[in-house]
Amino acid sequence: MVEQHPPVGFRAKPTLTGELVVLRPVTADDVPALAPMLRDAEVTRLTGSHGEPDEVRLRAWYATRGREDGRLDLAVVERATGEVVGEAALNNWDRANESCGFRISLVPGAAGRGLGTEATRLIVGHGFERLGLHRISLEVYAFNPRARRVYEKVGFVAEGVLRDALLWQGERVDAAVMSILRPEWVRHRGRPEPLAPAGARTS
Repeated sequence: MVEQHPPVGFRAKPTLTGELVVLRPVTADDVPALAPMLRDAEVTRLTGSHGEPDEVRLRAWYATRGREDGRLDLAVVERATGEVVGEAALNNWDRANESCGFRISLVPGAAGRGLGTEATRLIVGHGFERLGLHRISLEVYAFNPRARRVYEKVGFVAEGVLRDALLWQGERVDAAVMSILRPEWVRHRGRPEPLAPAGARTS
């Protein structure tokens, strides 16, 4: 059973520690470490990020993250190396409906080592256990099945499809809407039972 805590709000910027990663408040000093992610062609494609980032504007934006009370932006730090390998965020907070969005992105070369999966579990767990959320949702583009598998692994459930949600280099791409609810998190803590193979008996 998940321990109950009173909601603390998004103004509090926590440090969350796992076995592989630490999530801590992101700052302007993290821009050099995050810049390869923000400029990488494959990362920008998978996240649907249009435009070339400007370092001056990036520093100004990241410098304000600690004062934001409607979202939570955390740097993903690999414990083994101490290096910043990405960022994770809870955003679009809807206080009245106890819900928010989620996004995560890793620098090139950081995927495939379990860092993103653990980071997702940490921040989603914080959202439910400390922020009093009921629903956390995300969108993932059809050409990013690896990310979708990570979200499913943590317990996000597909709800539907936003058709032609992204126009990327002349191609229109669908986005799947996924969410996880507090009762689901209470049940499995980000480790749902794997789906049975097609045709397998379930009883």
